[in-house]
Amino acid sequence: MEPPALETPSPHSTPAAAAGRSLGIGQRELIVMLGLATATGALGIDAMLPAFADIRRDLGLAPDSTSVGNIITFYFIGLAAGQLFWGPIADRFGRRRTLHLSFSVYALAALASALAPSLAVVIVTRTVWGFGAAGPRIVAMTVVRDSFKGDRVSQAMSSLMAVFIIVPIVAPSIGAGVVAIASWRWLFVFCALFSLTVLAWSTRLPETLRAEHQLELSGRRILGAARTVLTHRQSAGYLFAVTALMGAFVAYLSGFESVIDQSYDRASSFPVIFGALAAVMGTMMLANRRLVGRFGALTVARGTFASYVGLAVPFVILVTLTDGHPPMWAFLVGMAAMLSCQAVLLPNLTSMALEPMGAIAGTASSVIGALQTAGGAILGGLVMATFDGTTRPLVYGFAFFAVMGSGWILWAGRGRAVAPAPAGHSA
Repeated sequence: MEPPALETPSPHSTPAAAAGRSLGIGQRELIVMLGLATATGALGIDAMLPAFADIRRDLGLAPDSTSVGNIITFYFIGLAAGQLFWGPIADRFGRRRTLHLSFSVYALAALASALAPSLAVVIVTRTVWGFGAAGPRIVAMTVVRDSFKGDRVSQAMSSLMAVFIIVPIVAPSIGAGVVAIASWRWLFVFCALFSLTVLAWSTRLPETLRAEHQLELSGRRILGAARTVLTHRQSAGYLFAVTALMGAFVAYLSGFESVIDQSYDRASSFPVIFGALAAVMGTMMLANRRLVGRFGALTVARGTFASYVGLAVPFVILVTLTDGHPPMWAFLVGMAAMLSCQAVLLPNLTSMALEPMGAIAGTASSVIGALQTAGGAILGGLVMATFDGTTRPLVYGFAFFAVMGSGWILWAGRGRAVAPAPAGHSA
């Protein structure tokens, strides 16, 4: 899947494509590279899902043990913590160095996970693995924010995420294929090799951090940046809205396999179903780029939230009337509709939250990314704690978070647009 070419950035921005022409890198290559860099984080989640039964058996766990789910939970914990670390590093030492170092941590932790003798050790190494996975995600967001302005940030983010979504489409099938012919441990080795391949490619990435935007590495500055994000109405409102959506998405990642298995007894079809829904999301992310170009990110976000709530209401009614067991086709159509809205909203809200933070883009990316990941993990965990073998918790969760996100985006839009956050110590 090749994203459309991006428009030439404003001469007042720091265009990555222009900066990278001397290195032979163009805008398409930049977006594909950043998309795959971000996708290494998703690979560490989605490829694991079909291997849960094998992991339980190999590590001596009960067939119905839910403790194996901690390899996802603690990965998210590492991912959230890592974002608070890599953003300030990127603002101090540059985007390229940060990307290369975080990829190295990712690969080493993945290999350590492959050699782990027990679930406890796997959980520890998976936490470090998630910590490393946060770096490519933060760097990709920051390079996009360095390189484009206004609605073009949302357009670029949509193209990046359309590339990113390829991995969730194919990862479950890769995972199922690997465990069919070899140990689940080879999945971890595959992830390490994939990250090292993207690392080698990323040596072509131009440095997009301007010398005058290089910031000192200090706890006071990091706390100041967090305060700036949380007290800036636009950034805070869109951050809370995207956190609500992340709650729904984490619940989907954590519980969808169980729903397909326990509600419909179709566990063998999970990789194909999951991949098909990921393809729907990827298509909508590509469509979002065109919508933003025509109507603007805020208009698209508001319209999509209205559609999201409007679609969620009949979905909730259907699930309630069928006692949590609607026909499988109806459930999948409803999930495709919900995930289509997610696909449009996630890149737009993230870029809109980041837009005023240009002077502290790296640290702001880390704060926004960490809060939405940690908050989403908590909210998603609360949804899955109510799982009862039916579709109700997942569908009700999506509807509730759609309403919550709508409230936050309305609150964010009530105030007038304010100036971007100041640079340096004032952050």
